[in-house]
Amino acid sequence: MMSTTRAILFLAALISLNWTAAAQDNPLKFEKTRIGTVTYEACSVCDVDKDGALDIVSGEYWFQGPQFDKSHKICSIKPVDDYFDDFSDYPLDVNGDEYLDIVSGGWWGGTLQWRENPAGKDTEWTVHDVAVTGNIERGCFWDLDADGTVEAVPNCPGKPFLAFKLVRDAAGKPQGRFDQFTIAGRPQGHGLGCGDIAGNGRADLVTADGWLEAPEKPFASEWTWHPEFNLGSASVPVLVYDVNGDKLNDLIVGQAHDYGLAWWEQQKGADGTRAWVKHDIDPERSQYHDMQLVDIDNDGQVELITGKRYRAHQENDPGSLDPLGVYYFEINGGKFDRRTIDYGPAGQASGVGIYFWVEDIDGNGWKDIVAPGKDGLFLFKNLGNK
Repeated sequence: MMSTTRAILFLAALISLNWTAAAQDNPLKFEKTRIGTVTYEACSVCDVDKDGALDIVSGEYWFQGPQFDKSHKICSIKPVDDYFDDFSDYPLDVNGDEYLDIVSGGWWGGTLQWRENPAGKDTEWTVHDVAVTGNIERGCFWDLDADGTVEAVPNCPGKPFLAFKLVRDAAGKPQGRFDQFTIAGRPQGHGLGCGDIAGNGRADLVTADGWLEAPEKPFASEWTWHPEFNLGSASVPVLVYDVNGDKLNDLIVGQAHDYGLAWWEQQKGADGTRAWVKHDIDPERSQYHDMQLVDIDNDGQVELITGKRYRAHQENDPGSLDPLGVYYFEINGGKFDRRTIDYGPAGQASGVGIYFWVEDIDGNGWKDIVAPGKDGLFLFKNLGNK
């Protein structure tokens, strides 16, 4: 006769299997809406005017929630061909007035900037330069020193690794300026990620041709370089995540300007030697430039959310004119099951741009996706799987 403990474990396993099967049989449903007529490649979600409703920010405009049918001009952004020089839209109270500002930067301007929220006034925002960094492929925002606040870490291919820490007073109030730190003088590649590779709880940095091991004091000590792989024109970000549950963090990497999406398994020998084994996830789709790990189906486990960036190099990338798509992948012990949210030709379907956002924008308990791009700005409201 089966023991009580074994019976409970067996029943739990059956419930888990049945739930997984049900989730696979009932994928999430989304309601797609175009927001305005803008075609910037970055966006974010935050409460711009402190009215209690979440708003959408994208490039030169913010769209007032909860309806998003009224737009407000933020500032003018330099257009270059069919680009705008806006490669991230991160909300952060930079000057301590309790209104969220926007931190951004672009390829052509090569400058990290912040746009000052006019404290709820319906007027254009003041733009402040933080530093000249070199061409910014995309801004990233991570807590490198584990103090509970993020640093701005721009991916600048061919330039040193820089981090910008918001200056705060003794009470923690932001002071409207950033301290600049050089993490490493060696040049970055295309692509940047952050996570614990070494297994010591610190925030290491990953780039296309290796990773930097964080010291105990990341802004006061030297980082150790490990040239252990070549990821190609890697996504921004490269995601650091234990895919197969072996307690070693792996890498999830898209090819930002080519075909391919893969995970790189971290393996360690008895002598501590590290090796990386590539496993394809989706080699048949191109321009996986941005991606996130978020629990979008409320199963307690993160999913990989990503999609195609449209016209990243104006039809010069492999697969540039292929159909667009937005997807989430269920991760099951190294196996990635793709679920399609949107798919089709440009003008009908959406990609995810260079900097998309995931947030429960309508408060229904399911996280939604805001997807920018040269094909337009789209809100995918998550209706759940009922």
